[in-house]
Amino acid sequence: MAILLQRQFDDRQALINYVAQLSNQSMKNESATIIGGLSAAETALAQLNLTAYSHNRNHLSGAVSRLSPYLRHGIIAAHHLAMFVHQKVSDETAIRFIQQLAWRQFFQHIHQQSPDLIWKSKEAYKTGFHEQDYAPHLPKDIEQGTTGVKIIDQMISQLKTTGYLHNHCRLYLASYVIHWRRIQWQAGAQWFLNHLLDGDIVSNNYSWQWVASTFSSKPYIFNLDNVRQFSSNLLDTEHPSNRLFDTSYEDIHLDLFPNMPEKTS
Repeated sequence: MAILLQRQFDDRQALINYVAQLSNQSMKNESATIIGGLSAAETALAQLNLTAYSHNRNHLSGAVSRLSPYLRHGIIAAHHLAMFVHQKVSDETAIRFIQQLAWRQFFQHIHQQSPDLIWKSKEAYKTGFHEQDYAPHLPKDIEQGTTGVKIIDQMISQLKTTGYLHNHCRLYLASYVIHWRRIQWQAGAQWFLNHLLDGDIVSNNYSWQWVASTFSSKPYIFNLDNVRQFSSNLLDTEHPSNRLFDTSYEDIHLDLFPNMPEKTS
């Protein structure tokens, strides 16, 4: 027998309570802050500050667009967004934003050419290791955010409780999973898709491959100085548990990739 679901609610909390009841779970305060729908998308679009985006988008407190969930779910089309940006500004302030859209469309084009390869490495790892050297499953401590590394657990907590991560945090977590823990990128990519509200399988999987080096010329790594530079004090970068990242790129490269000649990130 079909069950008619309630579609109208007095407020967002009433909707959250209803979903919790249907799933027989207590959602407490773990509901995402991202609001769905066309009205919310139009609000985010109206608040888009391309000048600020071009200057500080890489900082965790920077002026990111927050449009990715609406792109992912088809509320806004990428080509319509590009047209809107070109109409809004005609100078170089739009370049950085358009570049990000272009990367998204590039990944989509690659996928359209070879859709059956979405979960397969495009190239071999360029880390001195073979694919079989990487574990196929995500460890529980990463999945649950109990690694004991402060900044990593903070980012995992945000991923799980909000369904969103700044792109820099996505790169940091992917790099940690693949290179520090030596887990196959596919396991990490699936983990992200389980939680991200803007989790587009194509952009997600090829971004993980870019970090892994199976779709780029080298592995992506980071150190604690880089996190300090971009975290805007939103992560506890001074906690002693972060010491595995507190060294030079040269030393990290030697430690993570002993089978490769020394190089910088």
